[in-house]
Amino acid sequence: MARRTPLPRMVGNSIAAWTVGFLIFLPVFWMVLTSFKTEADAFAIPPQFLFFDWTLENYETVQERSNYFHHAWNSIFLSVGATIFGLLIAIPAAWAMAFAPTKRTKDTLLWMLSTKMMPPVGALVPIYLIFRDTGLLDNRWGLLVVLAMGNLPIVVWMLYTYFKEIPKDILEAARMDGAILWREIIYVLLPMAVPGIASTVLLNVILAWNEAFWTLNLTSREAAPLTMFIAAYSSPEGLFWAKLSAASTLAIAPILIIGWFSQRQLVRGLTFGAVK
Repeated sequence: MARRTPLPRMVGNSIAAWTVGFLIFLPVFWMVLTSFKTEADAFAIPPQFLFFDWTLENYETVQERSNYFHHAWNSIFLSVGATIFGLLIAIPAAWAMAFAPTKRTKDTLLWMLSTKMMPPVGALVPIYLIFRDTGLLDNRWGLLVVLAMGNLPIVVWMLYTYFKEIPKDILEAARMDGAILWREIIYVLLPMAVPGIASTVLLNVILAWNEAFWTLNLTSREAAPLTMFIAAYSSPEGLFWAKLSAASTLAIAPILIIGWFSQRQLVRGLTFGAVK
């Protein structure tokens, strides 16, 4: 018989969870609230919480000053394209490491993960020069490759973890039935790892959508995603907080909506294989 959690502990856990959730949500809520203020109200001290003159002027200015849909399309293209391209490389790599490991597999995984510890600015100059000499500056396809490769170690690690939870006997049975390698991966492995793959896809889309360093340094106008759209409201004259908040709200709204409707699948994927 399972032990019942004491009531004081349940209450304490609930309070802690709600407190953490509130602290995480507060900056987003304050950003959305500021987007409906005038610039004067945005700088008011003490801060005005709800009693101020609500306005849509910031959203109108943002729409007039910048082509939101152009930047949004670039963000969609880059995040979805980088995710698909990364999966095409990561799935075979994770399969090989999970089901055909060598003595160097763990070292390879650790080395891949260690590349994420290097500051991106350390690789900026050579990548910038390569892009300049090959005509890929401000190019969607070039930036797509950089975003895909930047997130590839995390994607491989996540898929490797999920694939390790799948019994090898099932794949061996498929081989005995005559399945060749690509059929084994497509028709046996991938359907069994759908929750893990889904969570990997969602995480990779979010990381690519929010990437700012490479987009700010390798794009200017044509390939500029929503991170550039936000950066346009920082000027030598200072930050326009209300307009910056409006631009930021428009930039994060699509990914917040996707995350909200996909949260069950994301949690399911992150806990895939945790309980056998």
